[in-house]
Amino acid sequence: MRSEKEMMSLIITKAKQDDRILAAYMKGSRTNPKVPKDIYRDFDIMYVVKETDSFIMDTSWINFFGKVVLKQEQDDDYGYGERFGIRANYDESYSWLLLFSDGNRIDVGIETINALNKGTNRNKLYLPLLDKIGCLPELPAPTDEDFFVKKPSIKQFQGCCNEFFWCICDVSKGIARDEMPFAMTTYNTLVRNMMELMLNWYIGTRTDFSVSTGKLNKYFKKYLSEAIYQRYLKTYTNGEYENFWCAIQVAIELFHDVAIWVGESIEATYPYTAEEAACGYMKNIRTQLATLEKTDWMR
Repeated sequence: MRSEKEMMSLIITKAKQDDRILAAYMKGSRTNPKVPKDIYRDFDIMYVVKETDSFIMDTSWINFFGKVVLKQEQDDDYGYGERFGIRANYDESYSWLLLFSDGNRIDVGIETINALNKGTNRNKLYLPLLDKIGCLPELPAPTDEDFFVKKPSIKQFQGCCNEFFWCICDVSKGIARDEMPFAMTTYNTLVRNMMELMLNWYIGTRTDFSVSTGKLNKYFKKYLSEAIYQRYLKTYTNGEYENFWCAIQVAIELFHDVAIWVGESIEATYPYTAEEAACGYMKNIRTQLATLEKTDWMR
């Protein structure tokens, strides 16, 4: 794998040699002083350009960085452009995610002066690399404060609790119907999302909302106690229903404990009645399933 020094040399050399490029800056994990330094970090690069069309129409310029073995671009169906709602305004900015044969990755974007001035593609992890015409703004040193956990309102806290317990009921119903895809997807994309949101708020209350838990909560292990993190890991499950029920129970108990803490911190009331209703619903389903299994055995 080429070194960071080699990759940065290529990135800056390309900016210097290509007359269409006016400036270059970097953002992301390589400018974040709090991120562990390892070889897996992407190079998140933005080139300020005169226009975007020529870069989009002929992408051979990308080969300057090495042999591309996997690529995703902003306009790909089901890709990051669709996921983040940015499949538009390509005359102002566009981007590509690139994986090279040696394992290096560059997320490279292009933007016009107009887009640069709007700051659409920029955050506080901004680090200037090259400026041919003096167009880049002078900003403070890179910080990840844009991604700090945000303190919830009481309404947001109540909504998170309600969604968690409502969707737990849907999961239980899916299990009762032997609809594993529905039950598992609902659990992982709705129930656990609310649990992880509450865990973020829990971390926020304990750090004065001054840290980021990273993309998809990748720094949970860093900010949660060992005991809570181990409980969190037990909320993952497999395709066995008994294990699924156990994971659900752990999720409910973990949510209960951290939500009470968060609620007290922001002076919000924990919805004990919602928890009781959801657990009662789940208990009834499990009783019904046990009765059916017993009846089948007796036959």
